[in-house]
Amino acid sequence: MQTTLVQHIHTIPSPCYVLEEANLRRNLELIDSVQKAAGVTIILALKGFSMFSAFPLVREYLSGATASSLNEIKLVNEYMNVKAHAYIPAYRDDEFDEVVERSSHLTFNSWSQWERYKDRVAGKPVSCGIRVNPQYSEVATDMYNPCVPGSRLGATRDQLPDQLPEGLEGIHFHTLCENDSFTLERTLNALEVRFGDLLHQVKWVNFGGGHLMTREGYNTEHLIGLLTAFREKYNVDVILEPGSAIAWQTGVLVSTVLDVLDSQGIQVAILDTSFAAHMPDTLEMPYKPRILGAYQEPVAGKHTYRLGGMTCLAGDFMGDYSFDNPLQPGDVIVFDDMIHYTMVKTTTFNGVNLPSIGIWQEDETFRLVRSYGYESFKDRLS
Repeated sequence: MQTTLVQHIHTIPSPCYVLEEANLRRNLELIDSVQKAAGVTIILALKGFSMFSAFPLVREYLSGATASSLNEIKLVNEYMNVKAHAYIPAYRDDEFDEVVERSSHLTFNSWSQWERYKDRVAGKPVSCGIRVNPQYSEVATDMYNPCVPGSRLGATRDQLPDQLPEGLEGIHFHTLCENDSFTLERTLNALEVRFGDLLHQVKWVNFGGGHLMTREGYNTEHLIGLLTAFREKYNVDVILEPGSAIAWQTGVLVSTVLDVLDSQGIQVAILDTSFAAHMPDTLEMPYKPRILGAYQEPVAGKHTYRLGGMTCLAGDFMGDYSFDNPLQPGDVIVFDDMIHYTMVKTTTFNGVNLPSIGIWQEDETFRLVRSYGYESFKDRLS
């Protein structure tokens, strides 16, 4: 986090997601260097980062975006000013024609989906592909593993013919989740064992997301080598669509302590934000978010607190953290790296307001992009 932002943190509304513009540009510059060196196309995955107020900056480096719903497709059209790379696990009849019209690439999740809609894409200016399941993934959390037995995501090799029909021009796979290039290398080996014959028949291969190339220590040179070799071996266009990598370490969630209480000998601090409603990945993955200026684990002799959200859900808490000084109502708590896979998953459970959204700009000034209230809560209901 920039020093000037730390100095002005008390002037930012709470709770608030704050994107650090300079950090986003840093990530985009690295990603752009990879796509240029490897001769591939890297696009934004909206499922990980849909902050369209930042899309003008994204467009300086990335030429497109991938979407998994008609609403995301429309957001790509409107704020990235391009047609979308569309992948939806199952297309709706009443939406399909509009999805086709608004997309440059269209991936079908199953052979049955292709058979159902192939006549409606015939002759249309859209390039179609099929998602495959290489039955290999190193993702430890089943919720994020698309290759678990019984997965609904992608066709296995036995479900596809030896010769792809006219009109199917691409293969898409997505089996990574915040992994490195060596995991990708092993995944490509599994892909080639099962689908190597089909890879020679297509024009493009979409490697999906999960390529965390902006994480410290990621070997981008190894990634570039893998991408270049694959592209040349099969004479295909290679597409990557990372989610986390775009917005990795690009901002924070600012929150405030509302109350401190003793719960049967455990000190609890209740915040004006919610883990369940505003940081659901921390409970789903699960992982313990880093708090600036705090000790990630309890430290003997320090002031230790279990942090709780403001909803009435019993499990809406995260703990425990230690601090140098005792917490009091009004103290600011800053959660680090809270831009990717956060805003896209928020809810208004219990009627809690969504956190505001702001940008710490490259000129070191804060711009409030949006704040929420009763209308945002009411609009989700009837």
